[in-house]
Amino acid sequence: MILKGKKVVIMGVRNKWSIAWGAAQSAYEQGAEVICTCSADSVEKVKDLLKEMPGASVYVCNNVSLDEDISNCLDEIKKDHGKIDGILHAIAHANTEDLRNDFILTSRDGYAHAQDVSSYSLVAIVRMAREKEMLNEGASIIAYTYFGSEKVVEGYNVMGVAKAALEASIRYLSKDLGKDGYRINGISAGPIKTLSAKGIKDFGSILDIVEERAPLHRNVTIKQVGDSTAFLFSDMSSAITGEIIHVDNGFSVVGV
Repeated sequence: MILKGKKVVIMGVRNKWSIAWGAAQSAYEQGAEVICTCSADSVEKVKDLLKEMPGASVYVCNNVSLDEDISNCLDEIKKDHGKIDGILHAIAHANTEDLRNDFILTSRDGYAHAQDVSSYSLVAIVRMAREKEMLNEGASIIAYTYFGSEKVVEGYNVMGVAKAALEASIRYLSKDLGKDGYRINGISAGPIKTLSAKGIKDFGSILDIVEERAPLHRNVTIKQVGDSTAFLFSDMSSAITGEIIHVDNGFSVVGV
């Protein structure tokens, strides 16, 4: 088990279809102590899920747009668990109208909201975790992103711009965190049927295209993304930082 003895925080679990839940399962299978965070309206669902993971726990981080909420959540985790070995950032949100309408119609408030929740929250979480001295030596940070940050994906709109900012943040954070021996990487997962994905127009057709064109001719699962996350949490990836790793059955390498 590659995570035996490690404590990892999985931020952004919503339900059993969440990519973050796949990460929690893989981390647990690999021997980690799993600590989840979620919004207040998801906490009962997550508690039910964690019944299959003895020793796992959940904390409420209701609004990552508020530094106070992030700080309180991290304080509670540190109080109960001490230092941790990894954090997964699986948090993103955009207003529905900004995903349904043409990108050019994105409102100023909608643009700022998507950036704040989906990108800046990573910076805030990592900064506070370091300031609170809750990261063990060699700690690994991971954030989830998507191919819509690199190419235009119909209906992804402002979220694609936010994920592009997230990926740039990962690169800059790798320099700052590297001074303390910490690592940070992103996983660009292929499209998966999640609650968030329902907000993307014609999402089903994206799945069909990936299955047809990806070199492995299939869509990725939360298990596969979770296993890749466990690898990045582990010491087996100790020389990897500042990278965006595609876990998409090769779709991102295909041209015309």
